[in-house]
Amino acid sequence: MKIHGLQKTTLLDYPGHVAATVFTGGCNFRCPFCQNGSLVLAPESQPLIPVEEVLAHLRKRRGILEGVCITGGEPTLEGDLREFILQCRELGYLVKLDTNGYRPEVLGQLLQEGILDYVAMDIKASPENYGRAADCPNCDVERIGESIRLLRAGGIPYELRTTVVKGIHTVEEFEEIGRWLAGSPAYYLQAYRDGGDILGAEHQAQGTAISGRMEAFTKQEMEEMAALARKYMDKVALRGVE
Repeated sequence: MKIHGLQKTTLLDYPGHVAATVFTGGCNFRCPFCQNGSLVLAPESQPLIPVEEVLAHLRKRRGILEGVCITGGEPTLEGDLREFILQCRELGYLVKLDTNGYRPEVLGQLLQEGILDYVAMDIKASPENYGRAADCPNCDVERIGESIRLLRAGGIPYELRTTVVKGIHTVEEFEEIGRWLAGSPAYYLQAYRDGGDILGAEHQAQGTAISGRMEAFTKQEMEEMAALARKYMDKVALRGVE
């Protein structure tokens, strides 16, 4: 597996656990608000960390770290993702997977084998707005729906989350999103922040330009979004809002 980043200790990436986070490169989406633009567009330009070096760190930190978070990029594009997960589990670690859900066949296999402990899946937008938000022309939203169904039947904790960006989303569409995700155990609305490696502020998506400066919604606007989604789910919360 090609690992392009390692955060040796995190208290944020795996809820309730002290963890390490590994970053894979490449993605099947081109979301303009992506915080890891270099990993998505040019993973070969990023340092490559040998898997054995990562495993050596995990061996050394047993008893201190509890879990491993695998993120990206998009980890399900890695052909040997399963093998890396098994190696982490052999060391006694819980494994959390971050995914965009566009490869349900991979997610389904991992869930069926029972080798994941937690999944965080990104919901980019409402179904009608998905291709534009993900900059994925001809996006097959049914693949996202299949991943949601797999998580519901998977028997492990999971969360769904949306990074909300003014110019891409509207407050009103979160009622449609809530209806789509109805019954899910946890849904988080994450405030957009420009971390300095944003994939791009000007994109072509399904023939429609996303242009201009991307901005965060206000706290009040995000609370309105949460209220709309909360009609269909019990737990809807904000993240990254001051």
